[in-house]
Amino acid sequence: MIFKQYYLGCLAHASYLIADESTRAAVVVDPQRDVEQYIEDARLMDLTIRHVYLTHFHADFVAGHLELRDRCGASIHLGVKGEAEYEFVPESDGTRLEMGDVRLESMETPGHTPEGICILVYDLKENKDRPQMVLTGDTLFIGDVGRPDLMASVGITAEELASLMYDSLHDKLMKLPDQTLVYPAHGAGSLCGKNLSDETVSTIGEQKRLNYALQPMDRESFIRMMTENLPAAPEYFPYDAQLNRKERLTLDRSLETGMKELTLDELLALQKEGAQVLDTRPETEFNAAHLKGTVQVGLGGKFATWAGIVLKPDIPIVLITEPGTEYESEMRLGRIGFDQVSGFLKDGMKALAGRPDLVESTPGWTVEDWDRAKAQGQKVRVLDVRSPAEYNEGHIRDALNVPLNTLQERMDEVPRDGDTLVHCAGGYRSTIACSLLQKAGRKGIINLLGGLGAFPLNHPVNRDLVTASA
Repeated sequence: MIFKQYYLGCLAHASYLIADESTRAAVVVDPQRDVEQYIEDARLMDLTIRHVYLTHFHADFVAGHLELRDRCGASIHLGVKGEAEYEFVPESDGTRLEMGDVRLESMETPGHTPEGICILVYDLKENKDRPQMVLTGDTLFIGDVGRPDLMASVGITAEELASLMYDSLHDKLMKLPDQTLVYPAHGAGSLCGKNLSDETVSTIGEQKRLNYALQPMDRESFIRMMTENLPAAPEYFPYDAQLNRKERLTLDRSLETGMKELTLDELLALQKEGAQVLDTRPETEFNAAHLKGTVQVGLGGKFATWAGIVLKPDIPIVLITEPGTEYESEMRLGRIGFDQVSGFLKDGMKALAGRPDLVESTPGWTVEDWDRAKAQGQKVRVLDVRSPAEYNEGHIRDALNVPLNTLQERMDEVPRDGDTLVHCAGGYRSTIACSLLQKAGRKGIINLLGGLGAFPLNHPVNRDLVTASA
């Protein structure tokens, strides 16, 4: 058996290629939308990708099943309860696919979604009766299980899905041999759970010992635990889940429309018509100078997730990038189905060299700058855009907490008068927040460079951090 895991850090997403050495037939499970790496690896290993499985209709990214179907002729496999516009092979309990010495066997595991499946993988040369591994999708993570609330808007409640998850875990996954390897579809940083590990493989036995959601408890306690204190789900999640059901544009066709050079006048005309202007340059460059009214999400962080949170998928997007990163910017938007890219500014910020009236900056303070400002009596409020959990672990005294994912809806909670020092943990999210505040017309916005992580350990801020229990 040939087996390879692919991990996309930007979306904390894992996908898999499984193949049989004798027949050279291959399967890809939960592919990302840009499928070149699977096709290239198949070419290098002389494999033919014949099948593509989705463990469920993913909400946090658009999968590459249609791309592999169209480019490789692969058949698409979904859980039997899945409903899609394209042709697929329905997978129910016990459905098998055999390729020489490799067997894939499906288990219906609803809970995260109604149509979810897990895939048992057998290396028949090693053992015909015991699976070597299980690909668990978003049913079982390392350290967590899939949240049950993402389908609440389509006719099934979080409580109903949590009850189904209880059965999927206890009646199926936890009955597998302890040595069975566990390969999930996501790791730490994904919003599909609340306690995911940064490990990318485990075993059923290890998860039974360590995973909080697999500890002994009755159904009611499990349902209550799984439906409380969930992180807010981005608005684009339902959009992506629906795209994964549809017969949509493939990524290569989508990119054809967005890779268009725009003059400054063309960009400004689109902005005036309501297009979203997205600046994907690094934080330092954006802080130094940017087009007024732009939203910044840098390619250096969890770009796709945050772009999906702060932008709208159905409104045209125009890009301002570092020269040479136009394709990457659009492709990474395409991973989450944000295909409404109208083009990019030719020559990037150089196109604004003769238009200082269109340019603004975001003052950036170091820790030392803030210390000097306080010593001089300057009054500056602090806006903390980290998550509530981060804030409760320790925050600057009197800081206002408005998490970045809620900032646009809660903008009125940020006072308009005076100066506001915006911070997160390291500076990535605070730059996005500053761009949203400035786009909304706020003055006196200052970005704390490096966030809380920039403070020396002996700095008074670290000594006096306020915790939830204080």
